[in-house]
Amino acid sequence: MSTLQKTTLTSEHILTRGVEQVLPDANSLAKRMAQRPVRLYLGIDPTGNQLHLGHAVVLRKLQQFAELGHEVILLIGNGTVKIGDPTGKDKTRPMITDAEIEANFQTWKEQASAILDFDKITIRRNGDWYDMMSFAELIQLFSNMTVQQLMERDMFQERLKSGAPIHAHEILYPILQGFDSVEMDVDLEIGGTDQLFNMMVGRQMQQSMKNREKWVLAVPLLLGSDGRKMGKSLGNYIALTEAPREMYGKLMSVSDDVILQYFQSLTDLTNEEIAEMESRIAAGENPMEFKKLLAFTITQDLHSHADASDAQAFFERTVQKGEVPKNIPDLELTEDVKTLLDLVMLTGVPASRSEARRLIEQGGVSVDGMKLTEQLLATAKIPTGVLKVGKRNYFTIS
Repeated sequence: MSTLQKTTLTSEHILTRGVEQVLPDANSLAKRMAQRPVRLYLGIDPTGNQLHLGHAVVLRKLQQFAELGHEVILLIGNGTVKIGDPTGKDKTRPMITDAEIEANFQTWKEQASAILDFDKITIRRNGDWYDMMSFAELIQLFSNMTVQQLMERDMFQERLKSGAPIHAHEILYPILQGFDSVEMDVDLEIGGTDQLFNMMVGRQMQQSMKNREKWVLAVPLLLGSDGRKMGKSLGNYIALTEAPREMYGKLMSVSDDVILQYFQSLTDLTNEEIAEMESRIAAGENPMEFKKLLAFTITQDLHSHADASDAQAFFERTVQKGEVPKNIPDLELTEDVKTLLDLVMLTGVPASRSEARRLIEQGGVSVDGMKLTEQLLATAKIPTGVLKVGKRNYFTIS
């Protein structure tokens, strides 16, 4: 390919690149943006403490608006998170405490700093208004939507069909998220397509309560290594805090089918260069070099050029050429290591025991080339040698 160039950031770019929908339409929003800076927000409910590339899609979009001089708000849902957004859930989400919410957000902010410039972004918390509202004010707020409108949500319909419970507080959640738009008097809300229903409720409430327009911009959900929506619970995610070599390697393991989506949503390469890749892949060219470019670009953006270069060289030596790396760290066994699952967790590679179990079941753990199973270790002691966990992680057991 020709020398890679970063795309020029324009209003047209941020309203089209890596965007699933703009409602009611992108043209009217572009006209408003040309007249004056718009006020927009992204709402987050800090229920977890690890961000991944799926989160990076909407964070990058938020930062793009900030770079163009628009008034950007990051809204912490410390009020609504206590209720629990049922989006994408087939059961009720457990509530968390104020201390957990704040701890999660501080961790969230540290990770998001790899993408967001917080000097250009205002942080607000919706607990500031919900904690002050009286019971009568809440009842008045809920009168702005009908039960029929709220029950249109797909996940509620699915629960009704399956006989799963729908709790009253879950039905009310979209109204509270919608009122955030009214309280902050925004022009625009951005989020993933899984938040489209909630965001459109905010649009309707802005029109009915403020008699003014609100636009909605939805970005597509990023697919993980298994073709499903990227998520921590599925074990198919790539964390923003992933070590460079691990990040590069995991990106090399994603399906060829998502390469172009990743380029569109997670990089600043120009549309012309991405179109050239698409054409060459369609013509039958091996996508390996494009995937290596993708892995290098994202690793560089989230770490550094030196880290990306090292990660690429490491991948080429250990995966493509099959070499065992030098200076492998020693794994100190403890008395608690009694099973292969314990051993794999000791390495720190998998984030959970369920992820470690999947790795073992898929034959991703070996010592000196011999695949290990729980059944094998049930009848023999843990062998010594070079332990390999996944495709890129090596440890010496002595």
